[in-house]
Formats: sequence, structure tokens, C-alpha cells
Amino acid sequence: MSFTTTLTYALPHRYLSSLARRLAYSDHPGTRRWLIDTVVRKFGVDLSEAANPDPASYASFNAFFTRALREGARVPDPDPRALVMPADGHISQCGPIEAGRIFQAKGQSFTVAELLGDVQDAEPFLDGSFATVYLSPRDYHRVHMPWTGTLRETVHVPGRLFSVGTAAVSKVPRLFARNERLVCHFDTDFGPMVQVMVGALLVSGVETVWSGEEIPAYGDRIQRKDWRGKGITLQRFEEMARFNYGSTVIVLLPKGVAELEPSLQAESPVRLGQRLATRSDV
Repeated sequence: MSFTTTLTYALPHRYLSSLARRLAYSDHPGTRRWLIDTVVRKFGVDLSEAANPDPASYASFNAFFTRALREGARVPDPDPRALVMPADGHISQCGPIEAGRIFQAKGQSFTVAELLGDVQDAEPFLDGSFATVYLSPRDYHRVHMPWTGTLRETVHVPGRLFSVGTAAVSKVPRLFARNERLVCHFDTDFGPMVQVMVGALLVSGVETVWSGEEIPAYGDRIQRKDWRGKGITLQRFEEMARFNYGSTVIVLLPKGVAELEPSLQAESPVRLGQRLATRSDV
């Protein structure tokens, strides 16, 4: 295990993330400009794709980081059978869920029940499929819907805030099932679908389009919110949530619903709207 990864075990995760949050929301001109310029330069952010391409005009680093895309910068796959990629980034892993376990990296896996925080919630996905998408600091940080779904429930699962970079993912056991996360359960025309917004070190928050900020406040116990009957239906490709700093989204699909796009492999770069999977039940 690398020194950096080992160090993350001892770091005060929430304290550091709280500091990062204060910086991200600061409207101090010097702080804001330095943070934005550093990220643009270091990570090669393509501002030509942004609805607002002027980095100096953003009120805070967080406003820049969660920037909208210009009209037409991303379009959904035209095939009506296609489930679409929920975010820009790259594939961490994807494939079948085998015996209820999700592959994380060589020698590392975790159970669906651990990820979702509930054994019963895991049952529809025990032999289904998954895709784990990592969003780097250069990427667009809004997460969209792979398929049309009606929100049933959210589950805020407290936990650590390990880095979700490649080194940590390969070394930290059950990382995605240990980090703080927001589990979003949707009902679709093919059955249940889950999108899990996974927090990470220096992630200052997760916001949803239906209720605003969900993380923080950082929790100490699992909190469930029932959204049934509230009529929150989001269309395929519609925005669902956003990270206030980069992290990971995990999509879970039940067995027999769709076949993952065979060209997707670990470390494959992906863009919002491209084909994630193809419906096999229609």
C-alpha cells in the first residue's frame, strides 16, 4: 500500500472535507480565482463546453465546479433501447454482479447489501449488473439519469471519506461500501434501478434536484427518506444530482434487463449520454 493511501486511514476525513467545503464556497476574490485557475491549469478543464466559459465570472469555486454545460455539448444515444451513461469520467469497473458481490479491483470486492446499507434492498440486484464511474476534477460534475425513473427512496449511509482515486480503489478493502454515500432508489418500467452517489476525501457535498443538499450534514446513522407518492419522475438523460467536488457514481441494474455495452472496460473514458447498456427485455 502506498504511503499516500496508508496516510488516508489516519487523516481526519470529515474535518478536511469541512475545510474544503469552506474554501469551495468562499466568495473571496483571491481564493476563488486561485482555486479555479489551479484546477483549470492542472487538470486541463475544457471551458469551451461550459454554458458560461468565463472562469472569472463564477461567484465561488463550487459554482465553477458544478457548472452547467452549454446546450448540445452532450446528447443522449439516439437508440430508444439504450440506457445512457450518467456522467462524464472514466469507468472504474463494470460488469455482472456475481453472487451478490461487486468487483472493485483485483483482490477487492464488496456486497450489494454493504453498498446499499440493507439486505432486503439488495435482493433485486444480487445477479444483476453494475457500472462504477469515476469523475475526476476536470469533468462535468452533474449526474444524470440512465433511464426514466420515479424516485422511491433515498438512503444516506454514513461512513469514511477515503480518496476514490485509482491507487486507493486498488488497495482499500470495500472502499465504496465504506465511504459516505447517498443511495437513490428509482422505480422504472423494467423494475428497480439504483444510483449511488459516493462521497470521497475533500468532497464537500452531494445535492439532488428534488431536495437540495444531502451531504453534508455528515451523519452518524443511516437515514431513509420515503419519496413514494411525491411524483418525482426524472426522464432519461435528465439531471439527477451533482457533486460539489469530484467522486464516483455507481449504477445498479437487475438481472435480465439490459446488456452492458461490451466496449466498456476498466479505465475507459466515458461521456454523459453515451450508451451504457441496451435493453434486452424489449
